[in-house]
Amino acid sequence: MDFKMTIPPKLPPVPNLDDAAQQAALDLQKKLTKPYGSLGRLEILSVQLAGMTGRLDWLPQRPAVIVCAGDHGIAEKGVSAYPRSVTKQMVLNMLNGGAAINVLAQQMGATVTVVDAGVAGILPEHPNLIAGKINYGTTDLATASAMSPGQADQAITLGQRVVDAHIDDGADIILLGELGIGNTTSAAAITAAVTGAPVERVTGTGTGIGLEALERKIALIENALEMHAPINVDTLAKFGGYEIAAMVGVMLGAAVRQVPVVLDGYVAGAAALIAAQIDNNAVKYWIAGHRSAEQGHAIALQTLGLKPVLELSMRLGEGTGAVLALPVIEAAMRTLQGMATFGEAGVSGPLQ
Repeated sequence: MDFKMTIPPKLPPVPNLDDAAQQAALDLQKKLTKPYGSLGRLEILSVQLAGMTGRLDWLPQRPAVIVCAGDHGIAEKGVSAYPRSVTKQMVLNMLNGGAAINVLAQQMGATVTVVDAGVAGILPEHPNLIAGKINYGTTDLATASAMSPGQADQAITLGQRVVDAHIDDGADIILLGELGIGNTTSAAAITAAVTGAPVERVTGTGTGIGLEALERKIALIENALEMHAPINVDTLAKFGGYEIAAMVGVMLGAAVRQVPVVLDGYVAGAAALIAAQIDNNAVKYWIAGHRSAEQGHAIALQTLGLKPVLELSMRLGEGTGAVLALPVIEAAMRTLQGMATFGEAGVSGPLQ
């Protein structure tokens, strides 16, 4: 399926959450046979999800994993433990069902779709692959803008159209991940640019690089930030990747349709920082599946005001952390819907 476009449409504004549904969920939580607040984040998630979907009877019955893939020119500078060719190889592995995300998605009953937003190689047609390639990888962000603003817009539109197609097909929750050698360098550059945090505080080992490579990665990002000043203009085009831009489109497109998005790790967090600048109302429709072991992710989440559901010291990407949060999200709604109230159970309620 080819979703490539040359002229991106303007994204419509993200609607507000359903206040009435949120209040109804909150009122119900106070009547259930438990001390109010005793289920912690499950109660908070149930109220949030009711507001997102406008329903107290909502359940994640058609979860869809969307993995956006793209290559990065900066990968040629030795910022990854793996060669850039691994991006294409791992896409093929995913399409063959051999990646971690395939295993976890099968466990959770979720479909997996890979979006070729900018892989540096030709990929064969496959029913689970969306051919939306904007270009064969980005330019090296340390020497020039990674993308043109027009290319970034095309990739955002790609993500929007992909998520629209999934929702039209019945998907009721989006589990968003990525794949791209070198993309934690882009994520760190974006996070530093948006939050103002020092580069060394938002840059990690990514695929497992050593100290020397980490120091080189930090220096390259610092130089890129200086070269691309002012960094608050065209941040996505200057530092991002095609897969990151596509993720921005998925996040915004799903929020417009009032469909929850569960974000994966650091790269998703960086994409969310960009998407929030476009329409901050969209943040209300996102759930942070986990907090990555990449140190910059915590800063991105704090800036977004998102609290992770899980913390498992993971840093794989692919959407794995988003999928693992799905049972907790479902549990939040099932406890809201399935528990008896004090009146129904004949149990005395709180004294005050």
